[in-house]
Amino acid sequence: MTMLVTGYKSKKELKASIGQPLSYQETSIFGPEYKPNGSLYVAHRPRITGLGGREFFAKVTMENGLIKSVG
Repeated sequence: MTMLVTGYKSKKELKASIGQPLSYQETSIFGPEYKPNGSLYVAHRPRITGLGGREFFAKVTMENGLIKSVG
């Protein structure tokens, strides 16, 4: 499983972004992981992004390039 790194400091902030495009950083050396439709797994890694906050992981469902739900 591959994972995108998010630009959100908390899962709450990510959930508040439902209906908006996902802020992310690609991490795979094998090609793009982002899908505008379907489910993605994301992580907030403060040591990588430098944004602070706690590390978290989430399943994000996308529809037409917008966040539909966060689990």
